Amino acid sequence: MSEAGGDLRRKLRTAFVQAAAISIAAVLGVVGASAVLKHVLIQRALQQEAAHYWQRLDADPHAPVPDTYNMTGYLLPPQNTAGLPPALRPLGVGYHALSKAQGGSLVLVEERHGMRLFLLFKQEQVDSLAFWFGVVPLVLVLGAVYLTAWATYRSSRRAVSPVIWLARQVEEWDPQRPDASALEPHRLPGDVEGEALTLANSLHGFASRIGRFVEREHNFTRDASHELRTPLAVIRVAGDMMQEDESLSPSARRSLGRIQAAGCDMETLIEAFLILAREGDTGLPDEDFDAMEVLHDEIEKARPLLQGKPVLLELRELAPLRLRAPERVFSVLVGNLLRNACNYTEAGSITVTVAGDSVAIADTGVGMSTEELTRAFDPFFRGGDQRREGQGIGLSIVRRLSERYGWPVKLESKAGVGTTATISFPSVIPA
Repeated sequence: MSEAGGDLRRKLRTAFVQAAAISIAAVLGVVGASAVLKHVLIQRALQQEAAHYWQRLDADPHAPVPDTYNMTGYLLPPQNTAGLPPALRPLGVGYHALSKAQGGSLVLVEERHGMRLFLLFKQEQVDSLAFWFGVVPLVLVLGAVYLTAWATYRSSRRAVSPVIWLARQVEEWDPQRPDASALEPHRLPGDVEGEALTLANSLHGFASRIGRFVEREHNFTRDASHELRTPLAVIRVAGDMMQEDESLSPSARRSLGRIQAAGCDMETLIEAFLILAREGDTGLPDEDFDAMEVLHDEIEKARPLLQGKPVLLELRELAPLRLRAPERVFSVLVGNLLRNACNYTEAGSITVTVAGDSVAIADTGVGMSTEELTRAFDPFFRGGDQRREGQGIGLSIVRRLSERYGWPVKLESKAGVGTTATISFPSVIPA
């Protein structure tokens, strides 16, 4: 958000610089245009004055040459230049602009009836008038525009400064524990007023509500982590004790197996939900672990799901795989994929293959069509036989965990053939 404030300031500064550049360009353009225009107008005036004088001379051979405040005339034979100023003597017929060293005048030379007419226009007078009545007013107007733009820039900057300050305060907030104390009314800077004050009060109230919400979420996560695991542990222990009772009927044992499998699923789901509930912090430390050890445990947990099915569940290691991450996250991720494979495989095999940078879980289950494969990670979507057990959220949990930890998951499936899920690990611990 502070970058946005910096962008706003840069835009205001850029607009001010552009206005100044346009003003300067306008002044230079007007000065250049006036210089060209003066030459054109003066040349036209000299030509008209020369034409008028030749008419007068035809009517009166003794008509005097023009001699005014701004214009001086000379009428001499072409061979007699002694009466001319030295700067005019080398000039031929035509229009000439003398340099400043020669006087800076504009000269028109015409020749008729064996006589040569020199009309000399004193450009200094025109330059002075053009400067005082043209350039100076323009500069004053543009200066006023420039000062107005500067004042507008300053006032705009003062107006947006409180907003930029607010943006920086919000940017520094910790999403887990937003500290809105800097936005308390008695701690606000003096220039935070009007709409900015309303915005500051709104942000303060919003951050306070977010803080209370985050605190409630942390409390729930802490309490749920303890309260939900305790009864599940009791159920699992009781189930293990009942499993050792040889007097149970086959029907009771099947029911007990379903209870144990459901308890295992519930424990894994609770663990996954608790991890995902902590958006920025899982609360679990990173640790070095061997993927094979975790996979052995998850496979043993998944075996009850295959009870009574002619399915071979095996683990292969093509290369060692060691990771540095929360071990529980890895176990939840692969556990969901394993249970998904067990639920949708009635016969054949489920093979877990460990490579140097990946884990692949391949089954010979019902598989998925191309359309089902595109929706496999959608929450509550269940492909294949809809009557199978499951909530349809296992793959959704897998996707969210893989995105958080940067472990891409790729699904390959074909209806009636099976499915292969591959987890890639960009960062591994060298063997």
